[in-house]
Amino acid sequence: MSDMEKALATQLANIEKRSGKSLDELAALIQASGLAKHGEIRDMLKRDLGLGHGDANTLTHHVLKSDGQSAAAAAGLGADDVVAGLYTGPKAALRPIHDKLMAEINTFGEFEVAPKKTYVSLRRKKQFAMIGPATKTQVEVGLNVKSLPPDSRLVEQPPNSMCNYKVRLSSVAEADAALIGWIRQAFDSAG
Repeated sequence: MSDMEKALATQLANIEKRSGKSLDELAALIQASGLAKHGEIRDMLKRDLGLGHGDANTLTHHVLKSDGQSAAAAAGLGADDVVAGLYTGPKAALRPIHDKLMAEINTFGEFEVAPKKTYVSLRRKKQFAMIGPATKTQVEVGLNVKSLPPDSRLVEQPPNSMCNYKVRLSSVAEADAALIGWIRQAFDSAG
């Protein structure tokens, strides 16, 4: 079992404990809701069961079998193929930003790249960052780190969000030493 599979199994077991329901009961609850869209199901789980965003999101992916990593594997795609798919069409000009970030992050040490449908998750023992196109003109970097010094580029996220901070970049030049330092702090704390 890979570290990712272990982490998922642990998170799902914790969801069962927190909700007081088995995964089968939770799946039945989702099916009975009549909801089909990922966001609607996730929001229902947050509202009705009091799950945090990350737990509700993971549970929704688990029940719908819709996470990007599973979809990529089923299609025989590797992480490079998924990344190439993220930066096509009008978002193709953003690929150099992604590549610059990854070149810097690859110098930190070992970590896992877990492709999703709209971004890539970067993990050690837990996710430390996520990178993907947010718009046609901006790449978004999500950071999981407890506290960073205030900076106008850092957008603090609400409690129980998938990331503690987000930063948007419009150019390669914005992948500067400050941003790489924040990512490094997240990397170090994840592992």
